[in-house]
Parts: sequence; structure tokens; C-alpha cells
Amino acid sequence: MKRVITYGTFDLLHYGHINLLRRAKEQGDYLIVALSTDEFNWNEKQKKCYFSYEKRKHLLEAIRYVDLVIPENGWDQKVSDVKEYHIDTFVMGDDWTGKFDFVQEETDAEVVYLSRTPEISTTQIKKDLQLNEE
Repeated sequence: MKRVITYGTFDLLHYGHINLLRRAKEQGDYLIVALSTDEFNWNEKQKKCYFSYEKRKHLLEAIRYVDLVIPENGWDQKVSDVKEYHIDTFVMGDDWTGKFDFVQEETDAEVVYLSRTPEISTTQIKKDLQLNEE
């Protein structure tokens, strides 16, 4: 069985997220999503989520492409996750191209950067909603 892992916040779940998860699942047989915790998002990324970790986790678990959701508590857990879960392919969006090449150097996992759905992002949704309030 080929195991795949990806990471993200997945707040305000949208079709761009679904496209990324579908394409990540196509890389193997079993997809693990490491979901950024609320604390990690706030303390390390200065990002406030609309939905709590538990609600985002429930949403991801309902998606047919996702086999397991685990917490992402920090930037440095990626190599240990790859080893612990016997990951074959590490997938991230192409806005991170090159940033996680070290995972391939430190493990046996292949690192793949997938293109994002260009016309949609959580950041853009939040900006559009703010404009509508004015």
C-alpha cells in the first residue's frame, strides 16, 4: 500500500481544497492529512481560523479521499511523521515548491508539489467577504 501525506489548515473548506485532496489521493492508496491545530496556526502562522480544529477535522474526515486526519503541532514534525506513518509520498501545494525538499533528503519519501486551483483560496474568500460587508 502506497501512503501519502499532506499538510494544511483547511479552513473555509472549498473546491480548491477538494481538488488538492483528490490529486493527493491519486498519488497513492492511503491519504493522511496533517491538520494544523488552532494553537499552531495562531502561535506560528499568526492565522486565526474561522472553524475550530475539531470542526475542520470532522469536515476532512467526511471527504472520501481522506483516510486519516492527524494534528500538525509544529513546522518540525514533518520528517518524524513521514517515518512514523511509513509515508511514500509527501504532497504540498506548489506555493511551497522547494520548501520541503529536505523531507526527501532525510527520508525515503518522494516530495511532490501539486498546482493549486488558481481562482480560489481561503485568503481570497476572506477578502471578498470583507469587501461585501463594507
